[in-house]
Amino acid sequence: MNGLGKKNWIIPDCELPHPGEGVAKGHESVIVVNDSDIDAEISVKLFFVDKDAYDDIKWTVKAGRVKCFRMNRTSDMCGFEVPFETQYAMKLTSNTNIVVQYGRLDNTQSNLAFYTTLGYAE
Repeated sequence: MNGLGKKNWIIPDCELPHPGEGVAKGHESVIVVNDSDIDAEISVKLFFVDKDAYDDIKWTVKAGRVKCFRMNRTSDMCGFEVPFETQYAMKLTSNTNIVVQYGRLDNTQSNLAFYTTLGYAE
C-alpha cells in the first residue's frame, strides 16, 4: 500500500521565530504522517531569498507512524542552523506518499500567535 498523501510537498511561508519568554517557546515544526507500509525517506530542501538553497537534510518516518521535526533543533535539521526571522521555503520529497503539516508558534509579543497549515502537494 502506498498510503494517503503525496510524494512532493512545498511549504512556502517559513520563518523561525525567536524562542521568546514564557512557558511556550517560539518554534516551527513540520509534522509528517506516513500511512504507507514502507519507511518514508524524505529529502528536505530549503529556499532562501538572498542565498543558495540548502538540500543536505534527510528525514525518516517509519511505516505507519507520525513524526514531528522542529526547525529550531539542529539535530532535526541534520546539523543545519535555521536562521531566526528569515523568510524561507521548504520542499519535501519522499519515496512514498506522506501527509505534511506545518506549524509555527510566535510568542515574541504578549499576544502569541500559533497556526498550522497543510503544505502544497503535487
